[in-house]
Order: sequence, then C-alpha cells, then structure tokens
Amino acid sequence: MHIEKAVIISNSEVAHQIWEMKFEAPMIAKASKGAGEFINILAMENWQNPLRRPMSIASSDGTTLSIIYKIFGEVTTILSNKRPGDYIEILGPLGNTFSHWQNDHHPILVGGGVGLAPILNLQHECKSAGVDHSIIIGARSANEHFIDHEPDRKIYLTTDDGTAGESGTVMGPLERLVADNTKPYIYACGPEPMLVAIREFSLAQNIPAQLSVESYMGCGVGLCQGCVIPRQNGEIQHHSYHQKYSLVCLDGPVYEAEDIQFV
Repeated sequence: MHIEKAVIISNSEVAHQIWEMKFEAPMIAKASKGAGEFINILAMENWQNPLRRPMSIASSDGTTLSIIYKIFGEVTTILSNKRPGDYIEILGPLGNTFSHWQNDHHPILVGGGVGLAPILNLQHECKSAGVDHSIIIGARSANEHFIDHEPDRKIYLTTDDGTAGESGTVMGPLERLVADNTKPYIYACGPEPMLVAIREFSLAQNIPAQLSVESYMGCGVGLCQGCVIPRQNGEIQHHSYHQKYSLVCLDGPVYEAEDIQFV
C-alpha cells in the first residue's frame, strides 16, 4: 500500500454523468495484483473535504491507472473539474481481487452502473489470458452506456427503459448464459439490489459467484469501521464481532456469494 501524488493524464465524460480519469501512479500501479482492488482518492487537500473516496480500479498497465465514476455530489463534481497535469493524492492498492476465473470455468462478468469498473478490469485480464468469457453491463438508459451491445462477441447490454440492448435488468441474459455454458462462474459488481438478486440466483442454482461490494468508506484501512457487512454465519449462536461482521475495505471488496448477506 502506498500514498502517491498521481498526475492526471486525462479526465473526460464517456457517457451521461459518467467520467473516466486516467493518471500516472507508478508505485500503486506496480503494486496492483489484479481486478477487484480499489484506491482511496483525496479529491481536495482542505478541511472542507477531508475524507478520501473509494474508487475501483478500472485498468492498470504497470505505470498508469484509471477509474470510472459518476457525478453524484460535491466530491465527484470536484473530480470532474480536474484537468490533465493536475495532481491528486491517492492511497492504494487496497482490497482483494477476483479469483478462480482461470480455473477451467466460463466467467460471466456482470456490471451495473459505475460498478462496471472492476468488471472492465477483469474483462481485460480475461482477454489477456485468452480466457473465454461473457460480459453483461446494465444501466438505466442508453445514454449511460459507452460500450456497444454485441451478442456475437458475448457482450450484452441491458437498460431499464429498453433504449439500448435488452430491455430489463441484467438477470435476463445472466440466466440464459448460465444455462448455455458449462461450469459458469459469476463475477459481479454494481448497486446492492443487483447484487442481492445475483446472490439469490447463484445460491438457488448452486452456481459459484463472487460479488464486489460497494460501500462507503472513511479510511479504507479498517480504522473507521464504517464499511461493515454481515457475514453469513447464522449457525453461530455465540460469536465475536469479527465472526459476525466483515470490513469491506480489509476483507473485501470481493466476496464469495455464500459468505455474506445483505441487510
């Protein structure tokens, strides 16, 4: 883990209110172990915005990193106003990585909203390793997509309003892909309702799944205890705090579906 002053290479809007920022951060990029990890960004070095913001790593090539973020409020607006040549302080790499995707499985990658960042990172790793895979990206409307719907290349888009790709949620193509492939393994990141649906589906169908959990974090290193998620250990009647709960920043953000539960 490093704290690094990264120089911004590019920062542009790639879809409606969705931005991609690339920066040079050789120490953190070199230490990165794979898709699923995140960084904590200090948007402004002042007392008005003292907390870092967690952002999944969307790509890493050894010297540079990229993130994908959506304009939600003041801090993400500040990020969108950064220009090439500006510096930004980042902490990382943090968290764990997706696993088993090279172990004779057919990875089905599912991203929703800005949760597509680690999924795009994993897609790049699958391509680089020559691993056959499928990818599903969900959004509310066509203007939030910046990838083309190409079923012939196993790239599937969905939109809630039906304006791009398939109408509806990611569950439609996911159910078909699970049925059509031997040894499927689901890898997902996105809003909690999507992860809940995928978790329930994977457990009901006995399909392995890894979920990258999005959580608010104040520190990213386990000090503030702000990113708690319940562990799936209901059989334990007398337990300690750490047996009952997990810290997303330290134990995650990637979990096997059966290991956690959503409140």
